[in-house]
Amino acid sequence: MKELPQGMDKAKSLLVLNLSNNSIDTIQGNVLMNLTDLLHLDLSNNKLETLPPQTRRLIHLQTMNLNDNPLALFQFRQLPSLVSLQTLYLRNTQRCLTNIPTNLEGLMCLTDIDLSKNALVKIPDGLFTVPTLKRLNMSENLLKEVPMSIDIWQKLEVLNFSRNELVSLPSSLCKLNNLRRLNVNGNKLDFEGIPSGIGKLGYLQIFSAANNQLEMIPEGLCRCGSLKKLILSGNRLITLPDAIHLLTDLEVLDLKDNPDLVIPPKLKPETMVSGRDVRFYNIDFSLQNQLRLAGAIMPPAPPPVPVKDPIARKLRLRRRHGEQAEADTAQAKILKGMKDIAKDKDNKNYNDLKQSEPLKPKRWDEALEKPPLDYSEFFDEDIGQIPGIVIWEIENFLPNQVDETVHGNFYEGDCYIILQTFLDPNNSLDYKIYFWIGSKATLDKRACAAIHAVNLRNYLGAQCRTVREEQSDESEEFLALFEQNLTYIEGGRTASGFFTVDEAEYMTRLYRIHGKGSSIHLEPVFVEYASLDPRFVFLLDDGLKIFVWIGSKSKSTLRPKARLMAEKVNKDERKNLGEIFVFNEGQETPDFWRSLNIESGIQPEEPIQEHVPDDFVAIVGRLYQVYLGMGYLELPQVEVPHNKLLPNLLNTKNVYILDCLSDVFVWIGKKSTRLVRAASLKLSQELFQMIQRPEGYSLVTRVQEGSENQVFKSKFSSWDDVIAVDFTRTAESVARTGADLTKWAEKQETKADLSALFAPRQPSVSEVEAQQLIEEWNEDLEAMEAFVLEGKKFVRLPENELGLFYSSDCYVFLCRYWIPVPTDGSDGKDDNDENDAIEEDFSCVVYFWQGRDAGNMGWLTFTFSLQKKFESLFGNKLEVVRTHQQQESFKFLSHFKQKMFIRSGKRNNVGGEKKEVEFFQLRSNGFSSLCTRCIQIPVDAGLLNSAFCYILKVAFDKEDESGLVYVWIGDKSQDNEAHLAEEIATTYFKPEKYSHLILNEGQEPDNFFWVGLGGRKEYEKDADFMNYTRLFRCSNEKGYFVISEKCSDFCQDDLADDDIMILDNGEQIFLWLGSRSSEVEVKLAYKSAQVYIQHLRAKQPEKQRKLFASIKGRESKKFTKCFHSWGRHRLPPD
Repeated sequence: MKELPQGMDKAKSLLVLNLSNNSIDTIQGNVLMNLTDLLHLDLSNNKLETLPPQTRRLIHLQTMNLNDNPLALFQFRQLPSLVSLQTLYLRNTQRCLTNIPTNLEGLMCLTDIDLSKNALVKIPDGLFTVPTLKRLNMSENLLKEVPMSIDIWQKLEVLNFSRNELVSLPSSLCKLNNLRRLNVNGNKLDFEGIPSGIGKLGYLQIFSAANNQLEMIPEGLCRCGSLKKLILSGNRLITLPDAIHLLTDLEVLDLKDNPDLVIPPKLKPETMVSGRDVRFYNIDFSLQNQLRLAGAIMPPAPPPVPVKDPIARKLRLRRRHGEQAEADTAQAKILKGMKDIAKDKDNKNYNDLKQSEPLKPKRWDEALEKPPLDYSEFFDEDIGQIPGIVIWEIENFLPNQVDETVHGNFYEGDCYIILQTFLDPNNSLDYKIYFWIGSKATLDKRACAAIHAVNLRNYLGAQCRTVREEQSDESEEFLALFEQNLTYIEGGRTASGFFTVDEAEYMTRLYRIHGKGSSIHLEPVFVEYASLDPRFVFLLDDGLKIFVWIGSKSKSTLRPKARLMAEKVNKDERKNLGEIFVFNEGQETPDFWRSLNIESGIQPEEPIQEHVPDDFVAIVGRLYQVYLGMGYLELPQVEVPHNKLLPNLLNTKNVYILDCLSDVFVWIGKKSTRLVRAASLKLSQELFQMIQRPEGYSLVTRVQEGSENQVFKSKFSSWDDVIAVDFTRTAESVARTGADLTKWAEKQETKADLSALFAPRQPSVSEVEAQQLIEEWNEDLEAMEAFVLEGKKFVRLPENELGLFYSSDCYVFLCRYWIPVPTDGSDGKDDNDENDAIEEDFSCVVYFWQGRDAGNMGWLTFTFSLQKKFESLFGNKLEVVRTHQQQESFKFLSHFKQKMFIRSGKRNNVGGEKKEVEFFQLRSNGFSSLCTRCIQIPVDAGLLNSAFCYILKVAFDKEDESGLVYVWIGDKSQDNEAHLAEEIATTYFKPEKYSHLILNEGQEPDNFFWVGLGGRKEYEKDADFMNYTRLFRCSNEKGYFVISEKCSDFCQDDLADDDIMILDNGEQIFLWLGSRSSEVEVKLAYKSAQVYIQHLRAKQPEKQRKLFASIKGRESKKFTKCFHSWGRHRLPPD
């Protein structure tokens, strides 16, 4: 077919148009003008060179396939208008960087793009404005590199870079947490080209890197626990990591065409050393061994151990127990023989069962048969036999005939099919079929009206076509069918066929937490203020808000267990949609009091009383089985051994009722009968009403096997026992292979690097040396131009704001540096003219500064605008450096000469509320005064410290036109910092608007200063911790466990959420747990921290440290004081 069929422009109701595999070279504009309801358009394998401008009218289009068309000159400017587009295929369409739109922000539904076979030399910029991508195919192009900004695609699941010219993959690839398939076949990748942190891709199932130049693969690839297919054929592999044998879920391992490959032997499991020994996960954590590996000096021998050594006594008892075990070797051999016989018998039964299984069934698509359509299910037999009009309405996907008395009355939310039967000039029956679309009809009714109109035509064998009529736009021929004018009725009479999902409703409940062995007991109480008791921890479940209230006198052991219970409730019952709030008594939020039925949101004046009896004992639930006897129901009580409920008492074939007085649970097994299930609900109601129960919070709860709630599980002991597993394997793989988890390969060497713990602290730089560095770096600086992001474009920053930053903004600094030209070193006047003729060289560095509260759109805007302009001007002399707040390089900081001033919020806060009081801290963080910043901090007198200088601005009015500026100088602060604070206050708070007062510590006035800080509070008098503070990062992203030290100029954002951090402040060692860190990292970091403490006891015996755990979001003041300007944790990018 070379052109479109005639009449295509009148097919207004068309939903799917497939014109693939033809020779069409032109699409008329009037055709697409009327196809506004089109959902699927396939024009692949044609000869199209362009598309008409009317393509932008297809606002409902979801799938567009233009594969294999010569669209070289087609700019595709209509693409941003297709706002409903989900799938876009442009394979072999001669796409280039100039004929793809650079901004696709409006395509918020786009998830699948195919740009293969287009000779693209880089990924088009427009794709980076589509964060919703799930599948991207860039195969068979000319890509030589992949930019770091691919981490914008956080939802990406399938990525195909096959048959390009890639030499390496960016490290930001490891941030695509949802990636499941990665294809990089036919490139030039070697070992260095695959990022070492690829093991972070926990959901990766397929990794295909055939026909590359790999001699080895990173060990981190063997840490992808979900990996099922690993294709490495056609490379230069010499060997594989030993950890390749730990991929127990691997289904396909393709290593063909690697002639020099030697597979590492599979290690045999041997006895694992006890976790109490110095070896942990096959890593020797003894201080002597780690010092030896780090090349450090051995510490002096510790003092002699006292005579009474409890550890030695335990070791002697264990040896005695081992000798007794050796005496019973005969019995052990007998027992082993019995186990072997039972195992052989089980294997034989399994093989017999396997042989009796039927042959492999047909594939699902091979077993399908095309069902014959019976239109009589939709229409009566006498339809179309008598002249007249018959009307059907669409209800639940099916046509339903309406009564003649309501003909001409159409609901706006419904669709109708109208059949006109008449006699033609030959006295033969003829038909006209219409389908009427209401303006507010749902999509399913519209589609079904069109489909059943065609079904009606087929049923009657009519030769006519179906005619689409829309509300208020009916044809004269259609209106002539009715004697009177049409009547439109608001709303819809029939129901939609789509399912409607109602929002879940939650009942607010309050539980008092009691200890029960290693677990806890949840005692329901009345949801009111009087139920609180300061000796307990309470859990308030208010649906999507879960509060954990910690009483001032509660046991510390119950607090983490209550938090863990709240996490389980949120994960299993709220699908991680809820929010968890944990606070101590006295720190409650208004939402907590409102959930506690206090509408004002303010805590009552009367104090919380201790009212729970000291001898309170939780009631052990009575378990009943619903049993169908000889024609009647029975409810026998189940015998509970030792009065302790266990999960194994519940049989999947039965139904049970658990009576806990205030709670009655009906547990329904998956294989129970329908009759017993129905009877159990009625029995539970009768049992509930038989005895007197607490009013207001007692209820009956239905529980299905496999989806039990946490309150029901808490009634049983050991419901959620954790199975100890090897850190390199999953619990499922261990259970399937039947490995003995008490054994491990002791001889296996697991690499670990703890050398950073034993390296000396970075020495500080004197003030004189710092000033010399500042002068040298600024001597080379010829010019610096500054830009700031306003709206969606960068504008020049006023010169008087140079050095002033806002945490919600992005800045760009273009720095031109002079590069001295090397000479031959000869002297003499004859060479002067020649040397003067030599042109001086220069380099340009662009610093992109991003505030901690600013989004990533600023970086994308810079990449697509200013960066391209600078690249065209300076070419290969341009270097782009992206830096974040408080993570700047020393050279960048030197340009502001210790006067970097960072305020919270946005620079142009149009219409925003101005703060009357602002508080700033001047601090030289790190080893040098180079790292001096003045940053806005929360207004709190408790944040003062005698070792620092502060600036307090108190405005007299909300317009911030006048006020007072205090410069507070601590007793132990440096003189140069005091001068800097005065200069910064004078520079950014003009004396003509603000009165400046210099205050030495102890000379504060009682009026505005302390009032502005919210009242006088106790604060620290020194900052001795600054001389000892060190921050270490513990991670296994390189494929093995490694500890690295952050530079001494660290900040809050250096706390990596997917790792463990070790913080040393000279008095305490904190183990900071990121919310996405693995269990492996937690255990190994804990062992490493113990080794570090042992090392410090020998190096600094006068500064004894203790180890503390710190959880993200709940850090103590002793932890946060080590960070300049501590605030809320930054949320991850969308």
